[in-house]
Amino acid sequence: MYASLQEYIDRLDREGELVRIAAPVDPVLEMAEIADRMAKSPGGGRALLFERTGTEFPVLMNLFGSDRRMALALGVERLGDIAASIGELLREATAPKGTLGEKLGALPLLGRASRWFPKRVRGRGACQQTVWRGAEADLGRLPVLQCWPCDGGRFVTLPMVHTVDSETGVPNVGMYRMQLFDGQTTGMHWHMHKTGARHYEAWRRAGRRMPVSVCLGGDPVYTYAATAPLPDGIDEYLLAGFLRRRPVRLVRCLTNELWVPDDCDFVIEGYVDPAEEKVVEGPFGDHTGFYSLEDRYPLFHVTAITHRQGAVWPATVVGIPPQEDLYIAKATETIFLAPMRLAVQPDLTDLYMPAAGVAHNIAVAGFTPRYPGHVRQAVSALWGAGQMTFNKYLLMIPSGTDPRNVHTVAGLWRHADLSRALIRGEGVLDVLDHAAAVTGYGGKMAFDLTGCTPDVPLWSLPDRVVAAGGIGAWSLEWLAEWGVVALFAEPDAAVDVGEFLRRNALRPQALVLFDAAAEGLSGEELLWLATGNTDAGRDVAFREGVLVADARTKLPGRPGYPSRFPNVVTADEATMDKVDRRWNEYGLGALQPSPSRRYRRLVRSDRAEV
Repeated sequence: MYASLQEYIDRLDREGELVRIAAPVDPVLEMAEIADRMAKSPGGGRALLFERTGTEFPVLMNLFGSDRRMALALGVERLGDIAASIGELLREATAPKGTLGEKLGALPLLGRASRWFPKRVRGRGACQQTVWRGAEADLGRLPVLQCWPCDGGRFVTLPMVHTVDSETGVPNVGMYRMQLFDGQTTGMHWHMHKTGARHYEAWRRAGRRMPVSVCLGGDPVYTYAATAPLPDGIDEYLLAGFLRRRPVRLVRCLTNELWVPDDCDFVIEGYVDPAEEKVVEGPFGDHTGFYSLEDRYPLFHVTAITHRQGAVWPATVVGIPPQEDLYIAKATETIFLAPMRLAVQPDLTDLYMPAAGVAHNIAVAGFTPRYPGHVRQAVSALWGAGQMTFNKYLLMIPSGTDPRNVHTVAGLWRHADLSRALIRGEGVLDVLDHAAAVTGYGGKMAFDLTGCTPDVPLWSLPDRVVAAGGIGAWSLEWLAEWGVVALFAEPDAAVDVGEFLRRNALRPQALVLFDAAAEGLSGEELLWLATGNTDAGRDVAFREGVLVADARTKLPGRPGYPSRFPNVVTADEATMDKVDRRWNEYGLGALQPSPSRRYRRLVRSDRAEV
């Protein structure tokens, strides 16, 4: 694997996967706009190394942003190689061992696993070659990005946040954004469901300051491991050791007792005091494609900053999909399928999370049902499994069907009796789910398509559609492959969908209401809006035998609606114009138009909130 982030950069350079940008580029808005254009180019474009950032450190972006770079980051030719290794390991570990010889034969497996455990070493690591303390430890010296115009400020976007359980001593590494408030303090964005928040509560009960250290860079495997959906209590650096095929070497921090990888580029040491009041953090243009709005989170205090010589600052931008995080999610799908089958549901054969579902809004699972009620049982198990807890819409399809083949899945959907296939639920949702009336809780919906076949003919709309039910000003689009009618109008427009369907004798599989501004978006983009802007319990119901979903903006003030609703994330006109003017300076080839120009029409105000 890689002895440093620079070694990975050199590999990208040799593979033709990197662009070095020698022109000066501003970390405030400009870098993110360039990276957003690159991420949405075919295949995810190339990684970007900004060499002149207004600080002494270059910035690396889009480092995971393609299938090829994701595999290179994890040291394999293809991600399936890792999945095969994990599958083999699990088969060895779980195979019945009746005789003494068979039990002795398992000892090499234990010996192999022991080589992956992180190792604590004495002395300073490369990450501590330069030490800033006191007034020197100023976050303003780092090239921290502001990605979007309505962000609350500048954010550290690829931090590996190290904490430890005060009661058990078990460490955790998670990825939680950090908003800079000044040179020595940031927010610590621990969602209620995350391990960092649980550790925070334990330190609060103990009445003690909580040590926190934040790493950036090093072997890119570390960054991936910090995002991985490991069970609580499993050391992320054990996974990193398995992936890199050698243990992670840890050194002790200088101002607290936490241990961090010795080869990281940066370490920001400090603490959180649970006795302090939480502070207002946000807004932030998030991976959902919408702003996450202001809320209160703990305050992190910096006690020291250390870095290696020649350090490179890694950063990412998230927003309307696809973005770099898509490829991290694809790696997780591949790597964790075998453990999920073992721990949750052995009849699960595949799992796919489309980019439009932003990792948690929609998933498609291949499954082999063996008895009545088996699919419903599997759905319940999946909704209780790790990151799948946050899933909102789930399609269960027959084993052997490729969940990534949109045409095949569409055929299954068209053929299904959705009223019989529907499985309703409610439970935990991602805190960033902006459509839920209660933060982190709402409706869920699954569809059992395992008994369907995709060999049914398409049907079409009648030649003339009759305006009825208050929709005369609405426009209509027919998504034939899915058997879905999309209607477009303003959020506060009244509509009698039943009357519309009766007057036109329509029986599509589904009818979805969208904001008028969404007209003309692609099917993938409409899926992003449909799954993001709906609560499966409140906004989706059968009318006249047709599944109807209201995916329009939820204007605050109505009973059962969220009290706040966020805007779509886009660049501002000034930043888009600036990047257009300077494009030739960046050395990125032909001008790539800003994706934000396509989505500006969805923005309903000049603030993060509608």
